[in-house]
Amino acid sequence: MEDALARVEAWMRAPDGRAHAVYFVNANTLNLACDDPEYRRVLCGADAIYGDGSGVRMAARMIHGVRLVDNVNGTDFVPRLFETRAGRGYRSFLLGGTEEMNARAAEHVRKRFPGFELVGRHHGYLDAASSAHAVEAINAAAPHVLLVGMGNPLQERWIDAWRAQLRVPVCLAIGGLFAYWSGDLDRAPGWVRRIGFEWVHLLRHQPRKAGRYLLGNPLFLARAARQRAIGSARP
Repeated sequence: MEDALARVEAWMRAPDGRAHAVYFVNANTLNLACDDPEYRRVLCGADAIYGDGSGVRMAARMIHGVRLVDNVNGTDFVPRLFETRAGRGYRSFLLGGTEEMNARAAEHVRKRFPGFELVGRHHGYLDAASSAHAVEAINAAAPHVLLVGMGNPLQERWIDAWRAQLRVPVCLAIGGLFAYWSGDLDRAPGWVRRIGFEWVHLLRHQPRKAGRYLLGNPLFLARAARQRAIGSARP
């Protein structure tokens, strides 16, 4: 987590003219990428990708023998960024959700993170024309970090499609963060998150995602096991 925070701040502190894309991937994200080569290309075009969730940690260890130190997910990362880098002149812009959700999330940001200035916001229901207008508004506001919360794969696809036109040092694809900030969802207790079972809490509040967790998680682990077997069979 500390390495990720330092890396993102380095991009914010010394812009190089590029919009750096940062994605947080969980088992569902990678399942989607397995089934969609174009989405896989989008993910591979990121400047940084961080593992979110127990499934990703298990797969990293299973396939590569790597133990991930932290669960670096957007819901935890962004508040840490705003809190620890407050008072340094950084600015943010929120893009995503419905107009009502976005407005409530923005109000939350203004109250909770006064030292990290919010300079603009826009809902996430965009076509090509409205996306171009949103990019103009974002560039005019000149944020250091753009938070894109549209769920995946939409948010990563949007960043990939528009990053060449964006004059923002960092674009973070942050999934459902705005739902928490708006009050539409609440976080699982800390001990539940630490043992990697936040998905159970989410499933209770969002039963429509049962297929993602109850079918998708075993599918992802089966794919990881297959990849490990393929790697072990190579000379």
